[in-house]
Amino acid sequence: MTTGWTDRTRRPSAGRVLAVVSVVPVLVLAGWLLAGLPLLLLGWFRPLVAVPLGLAAVALLCRYGLRRLPETVEATAWQVTGVVAAALASGIFNGLLHGEQLIVRRDPATYAQYGVWLARHGSLPIPSQEWAFGGTDPALHFDSVGFYASGGAVVPQFMPGAPMLHAVGAWLGDVAGLLLVPPVLGAAAVLVLAGVVARLAGARWALLAAPAFAVCLPILYTSRTTFSEIPSLVLLFGGLALLYDAEARLRSGPGPGEGAARAGAALAGLVFGLAVLVRIDGLRDVLPVLVYAGLLIALSRVGDRDGGRLGVPLLGGLVAGAGSGLAAAYLLSRPYLDYLSDSVVPLLAICGAVVVLTVVVTALAPRLAAPLRRVAGVRRLPEIAAGLVALVAAAFAARPWLETVVRHPVTRDDQTTAEFIKGVQRINRLPLDGSRLYYENSAHWVIWYIGLPAALLAVLAAVVLTRRLVRGTAPGWLLPLAVIGWTTVTTLYRPGITPDHPWAARRLVPVVIPGLILLAVWGLRWTRDRARRSGYGQGARRGLAAAGAVLLLVPPVITSGGTAFSPVDRGELAAVETMCAALPPRASVLVIERVTAARFTQVVRGVCGLPAARLTIYRSDIPRSADVARLAARVRAAGRTPVLLAAESRQLSGYGVPVHIMNLRTRQDDRSLVDAPNGTWSLAADVWMTVPRANRDT
Repeated sequence: MTTGWTDRTRRPSAGRVLAVVSVVPVLVLAGWLLAGLPLLLLGWFRPLVAVPLGLAAVALLCRYGLRRLPETVEATAWQVTGVVAAALASGIFNGLLHGEQLIVRRDPATYAQYGVWLARHGSLPIPSQEWAFGGTDPALHFDSVGFYASGGAVVPQFMPGAPMLHAVGAWLGDVAGLLLVPPVLGAAAVLVLAGVVARLAGARWALLAAPAFAVCLPILYTSRTTFSEIPSLVLLFGGLALLYDAEARLRSGPGPGEGAARAGAALAGLVFGLAVLVRIDGLRDVLPVLVYAGLLIALSRVGDRDGGRLGVPLLGGLVAGAGSGLAAAYLLSRPYLDYLSDSVVPLLAICGAVVVLTVVVTALAPRLAAPLRRVAGVRRLPEIAAGLVALVAAAFAARPWLETVVRHPVTRDDQTTAEFIKGVQRINRLPLDGSRLYYENSAHWVIWYIGLPAALLAVLAAVVLTRRLVRGTAPGWLLPLAVIGWTTVTTLYRPGITPDHPWAARRLVPVVIPGLILLAVWGLRWTRDRARRSGYGQGARRGLAAAGAVLLLVPPVITSGGTAFSPVDRGELAAVETMCAALPPRASVLVIERVTAARFTQVVRGVCGLPAARLTIYRSDIPRSADVARLAARVRAAGRTPVLLAAESRQLSGYGVPVHIMNLRTRQDDRSLVDAPNGTWSLAADVWMTVPRANRDT
C-alpha cells in the first residue's frame, strides 16, 4: 500500500503535501466554527476562551482529517509550488486592493459590523441601550439596514458563521485587521479548489485551475470584502475533498484504514453541514450530500458493505453540522428567517421531502434493487442521460430568447427593489421597467466571468461524465457532479438577488464558478486524451493543452481587467474613525435623517462604541422638532450628551451649530444589468453633527 512517504528520506511526497495543504484550511474553518458557536450562544465568544478552544478543535479535526491519508494525489514539486504560489498571489493581490465597506449600504458592511460587534462584545443580541436615551419613547427606534429590532434588542441580519471568522481579524488588528480576513479566505479557496481538481482531474490540471479560478471577477470581488460566499465555498469543496480521501482510505484495504475512513466520512459530512452556519442557502447546496449518504446506506442493504461503512458516518456528520447551523439560525437569526420566509419555508419543505424520500428508498432498497437493475439495463440509457444534460445547458443558453423574468412589486421591499432597478436602468440607458429581474441572462453571466471556452468545456465534461456515471465507470464523480449540477441549475434558474453586477455575481461563487472550472479543466484533459487515442502525436497534444489553457485564462482576465485594479470603498475606515473621534465621549447619538440613519446607526453603536438610535422620520425626511427636543432633554436627564446626526447642515441648523464630521469621496462597485461590469461609480458620504442647544430641550 502506498503511504505517500518515501522509504529512504521519510519525507512527504509532493502529492501528499498538496493533499494536506488543500484540506487544512477547511479543517481550520470547521474547527473554529465548532468551537465558536457554543461560546457565542453562551455569550462567551472572547479571545481568552475562544482561541484555546478553537485551536484544540482545529487540532482534533486535523488529527482525524489527515490520519492515515493514502496517496490521493500524484503531483510534482513544481506543480505543488505553482498551486501554492497562485493561492499566495491571490491573497496578496486582494489584500493590497481590499475594500473597506463599513458604511452600511449592502451586505458586506452588515457582515463587517456584525464581526466588529462579535469581536468587541462576544455576545448577541445587541443591546438597544434605551437607558442612554432616558428609556423607551414612541419616536425612538434602534433598528437600521441589516439590523432588526427584536425583543427589545437589535439582531444582526445573516447567519453568524462568516462574522465569527471575520472577528478573528478584528482581534488581531481591530477593524483594519477584520477587513483583511476576506483576502486570506480567498487564498484558502484557491487552495481548496486546486485540491479537489488534483484529486479528480490531476495535479497538472490543478495548476491551471488555480489561476483560472483566482482571476475570475466574482472571486476577486468576494475575496476583497466581507461576504459569506467564499467561506461557504471552502466548506463545500472541502467536504468533497475530505470525502474523496475517506473513500480512498477505504479502498486502501481493511484494518486501521477502515476506522480512519469512517472518521473521514463523518468529518466530511460535518464540514458540508457547517455550510448552513455560514449561509442559510447552504441547505440547498448540501441536499445532494443527504441523498448520496442515503444511497450509500441503501447500497449496504443490498450487499455493498463499503456503502454502509461510509454512508452512516457521512449522514451523522451532515446532520450534526446542518443541525448546528439551523440551531444558530433559530436562536440567533430568527428575524432574518422571518424576513426570508417566502424562500426559506419552501426550501425547508423541499429538504423535508428529500429526507422522507431518502428514508423510504433506503428502507425499500432490497425490494427496489431488481427494478432499478432493469432500468439501468435499458439500452442507450447513458446516452439519454447525457443528452438531457446537453439539453438543459442549451435551454439555459437560449433562455433570453424564450423568457423574460419579471416580478411585479407586491411588498414594500419589492417596490424598493423596483425603484432601484429603474434607477440603474436609467443610468445604463435601458428601458425603464422596475419589474425586470434579468434572470433569463444568468447563463450568460457565467460566460462573462469564466469565458465561453470554459463554459463549453464544462458542458462537455458534464455530458461525458454523466454518460460514464450511468454506465458505472466513474463512481468517484457521482457526488461532485450532483452538487455542481444541482446548485448550478437551481442558482441559474432563480438567482434570487438584485440583478446588478458585480453584485449579482456573488451567487455564482460558492458552487457554480468553482464547479464549472473543475469540469472545464477535466474537459480539457479529456479532449487531450481523446486526441491521443485518435493517434495525434505528443506535440499536437501539448499544443492542444496549451491552447486550451490560454482559452481558460484569457477571457476571465479580460473581463476582470476593468475592475481588478480598482479598489472600492477605500477611505471608509479613516472616515469612520474621524467621525468617531469627533463624537463626545458620553454621547447618546440621535440620527434624524433617513439615509444617515440607515447607514450609520450600527456604525456608531458598533465601531464608535456609543448608544445610537434613529428617530421617526416623516415624508419630509426629518423628524418632528418636538420629538428631537423631547429626546434631547431626556438624554441630558440621563446624564449624557445628546448628539444629532444628519446628512446636510441645513437639517441641523435649527438645533445648534452643525459640524462636518465626515466628508468621504471614494469609489463604489459598478452596477451593470446587461453587460459585465467594467468600472466603478463615485460614492459620497457626508455626516454633520450638532449638540442641540439646551434651551430647546423643552
